[in-house]
Amino acid sequence: MEDDEIEAESRTDSRSGAEDSNGEAAGRKPKISRKKIFTLVSTASVNFSSMICFSILGPFFPTEAEKKGVNQTVIGLIFGCYALCNLLGSLVLGKYIVQIGAKFMLCAGLFLSGGCTVLFGLLDRVPHGVPFILMCFIVRSIDAVGFAAAMTSSFAIIAKAFPNNIATVLGSLEIFTGLGLVLGPPLGGFLYQSFGYEIPFIVLGFVLILMVPLNIYVLPSYDATPSKDSFWRLFTLPKISLLCFLIFSMSSCLGFLDPTMSLFVIEKFHLPTGYVGLVFLGLALSYSLSSPLLGIVSDKMPNTRRWLMVIGGITAALGYCFLGPAPFLHLKSQLWLFVFMLALTGFSIGMTCIPTLPEVVKCAYENGFPDDLSTLGLVSGLYGGVWSFGTFFGPTVGGFLVEKFSFEWAAAAHGGLIFISVLFLGIYYFVEPCFRRPATASIEENEERAPLLSNHI
Repeated sequence: MEDDEIEAESRTDSRSGAEDSNGEAAGRKPKISRKKIFTLVSTASVNFSSMICFSILGPFFPTEAEKKGVNQTVIGLIFGCYALCNLLGSLVLGKYIVQIGAKFMLCAGLFLSGGCTVLFGLLDRVPHGVPFILMCFIVRSIDAVGFAAAMTSSFAIIAKAFPNNIATVLGSLEIFTGLGLVLGPPLGGFLYQSFGYEIPFIVLGFVLILMVPLNIYVLPSYDATPSKDSFWRLFTLPKISLLCFLIFSMSSCLGFLDPTMSLFVIEKFHLPTGYVGLVFLGLALSYSLSSPLLGIVSDKMPNTRRWLMVIGGITAALGYCFLGPAPFLHLKSQLWLFVFMLALTGFSIGMTCIPTLPEVVKCAYENGFPDDLSTLGLVSGLYGGVWSFGTFFGPTVGGFLVEKFSFEWAAAAHGGLIFISVLFLGIYYFVEPCFRRPATASIEENEERAPLLSNHI
């Protein structure tokens, strides 16, 4: 019943957009239902709380793990296994989202992730050595699957509920994602210093669990027919392959900074450990605060998406080259330049990443994929899987490059990776008109310009 109501609202929005384009009802604006508002609130809370639970480990878990006899290599693997399991979970769950149900998948993922977060807080009671390491891998891996379920279904639900405003909604939700990443380390560190190892995980884990009944009540249910399409058919589309390469390069560069940037800042600029978190704010705040504006631009002017991605990618590549700066630039490393480049990189990553999901969805529909939840599940699963692979590749390869060469060269290498990916995408967009079939996309473009919110709710 809820699905029928939302489909009817989507048809009403489309008709209103068409009437506006013909000048017959220029003063009318499509309404947004209370159910859609609840969907926005629900997915925003999922992004925020999930990212807090994801990011609280950084300040204190490595120290606690060393007390348990775990070396730095194994600690890195404990962090890395999360990305690998997230990759596999995103692909599998994205494929079977129709059979499982998007609403059930999101709620089950929240419950699983919350439970694992609580269990992770009890691992200090596990004996030293192999038992502790083994339990860390098991709990962290299951937690990653729960996180993949919540985020994959969240992307699909948003794309289904707001088909004409995907970038705007995702950009707005990135505010809460950024807040979760920013607040996670200081909140976890405060709770750790005040109450010990267990309390941060137990408190935040129960917050996730308590969100399950809220989402059961708030979220709509979506019915769809299972698709015979596969990730392979989606991925082998040339445009989507290039977009995936771009997504991978961006997530890899972000992941590269996690284990390397704090050590570089402390060593190069002699900052106290307490101030290192403030340096991270330059990246997180510029990304999260600019994302809503970039999403609105992407939806209202869909033809600008390609230029946003290309220009943003080139800017991000330059940002990473100047982050060190790269030795071949012969510039002195300075703190103000480092923070400025982080802020510029955060903005350019938002400029590049926000338009990618609606571009992938649009390309899938243009190539015969059905306009239903099964396709959105494939798209969100592929997106999450590629992003997770990048977050595993970046810290692993980046750490190796820093160890063998230096942070400056490693950052420049990641900037080169971004430049290669955006160069290929730019070449594709340049030659695409030569091979494009005549298309009647005017109606779709008019619908994409339909406003997300109106004054009449």
